[in-house]
Order: sequence, then structure tokens, then C-alpha cells
Amino acid sequence: MEDSDNAQHDSAETRRTELNTFLFLTIFVAPILSVMIVGGYGFIVWISQMYFGPPTGG
Repeated sequence: MEDSDNAQHDSAETRRTELNTFLFLTIFVAPILSVMIVGGYGFIVWISQMYFGPPTGG
């Protein structure tokens, strides 16, 4: 009996930890990472246009 109670407690604790981790990743990490990626790409395009000039209609 005692082992099954421990297993259920560990399972509930693990589930709560996983939920907190999921919420942290989806609310904080994913938006910050996406803004950094898009901003980094824009910065690379901006710097490359300073060296190679703006795109032409060619």
C-alpha cells in the first residue's frame, strides 16, 4: 500500500513539474526566442545591405 501511495505522489509531482515547465516554455521562452530570431534576421539583412547595397529590381 505504501509503495502505491508514493508512486501516486511522485506521479502527481512529476505531472505538476511538467505542466510548469510547459507553461514556462510556451509563455516566456518561445515568444522571446521567436523575437530574437526575427530580429537577428532583420539585423543581418540590414548589415548586408550596408555592405552590398539595397536590392535592385534587376
